Amino acid sequence: MPSLWQFIAVASEFFLKIKHEERNIKILIIFGILSILALLIASQLARAGELPKIGETAPKFNLPDQNGKIYTLADFQGKWLVLYFYPKDDTPGCTEQACNFRDDLNQLTGLGAQVVGISVDDSKSHADFAKKYSLPFPLLADKGAEVTTRYGVLRNLGIFKLARRYTFLIDPQGKISKVYDKVETSRHSKEIIEDLNKLLAVGKE
Repeated sequence: MPSLWQFIAVASEFFLKIKHEERNIKILIIFGILSILALLIASQLARAGELPKIGETAPKFNLPDQNGKIYTLADFQGKWLVLYFYPKDDTPGCTEQACNFRDDLNQLTGLGAQVVGISVDDSKSHADFAKKYSLPFPLLADKGAEVTTRYGVLRNLGIFKLARRYTFLIDPQGKISKVYDKVETSRHSKEIIEDLNKLLAVGKE
């Protein structure tokens, strides 16, 4: 039969082991939190490619819309093009932005501009999104994220990719006229209308 001292020794070893395991668990938790923070920071900084600069020729694209129709940059030659990248179909900010473009589309087309959205969602997702909110303009499916990468607006989260919320105003000659990197979804379409009016006024001088 074990003595009292042997019992105390075994018990002490047991509790020290538990304490050691608890410390390891705490270390693992801290490491996990730091890893998540590092991933979030990296996701904010991760961009594939460089943003095209004002005055440069806009990168080409060749993508299907929500109905399977293929669009290229050349299709919009001679018109102003509002090419906007957005993260995800049918999410609050993206829905607000798209619906404002829908509501202001007559003003934009009256200024000689066409609106085209791009995300890495597929055509089926775009079709559902467009139908749900009666969106009358093309939503291009960049499933492989090639065009999103070409425009320098890819957010690479490792296991999945998203387009960052950027808009490029492309002039009738296919040049980048303005880059919007801080988009307020509630008034973005109005902002573009204001800028188009200014650009057109300068062109008439």
